[in-house]
Amino acid sequence: MGLVCLRLGTAIALFHDGLAGFVGSPHHFLRLLIDAAAGLFLSAGLWTPIAGGVAAMVGLTGAFWRSGDPWSYILLAILGVGLAMLGPGAWSVDAHLFGRKRIRIPDR
Repeated sequence: MGLVCLRLGTAIALFHDGLAGFVGSPHHFLRLLIDAAAGLFLSAGLWTPIAGGVAAMVGLTGAFWRSGDPWSYILLAILGVGLAMLGPGAWSVDAHLFGRKRIRIPDR
């Protein structure tokens, strides 16, 4: 359930970032498309490591090259990297398509 909350929170931030960029300047359609696609994939749990990497890239480019508060973009980058490393979780399209992978560390 925690991964679902992380995925949805990151997806909402991506949707907001894409729409804010599009409203501010309608010629940034590619930015809206990238943010919306990554947010959609994260909310469904499809291709989560790739979508998390895209979210991290969006966050890093926002932190260094966009005006405004860089800390919200840094938070988006941290969430994207975390989701890329953690994977989709049990409640995702990836888990239904490819199976859930669990790593067990044996006891000594």
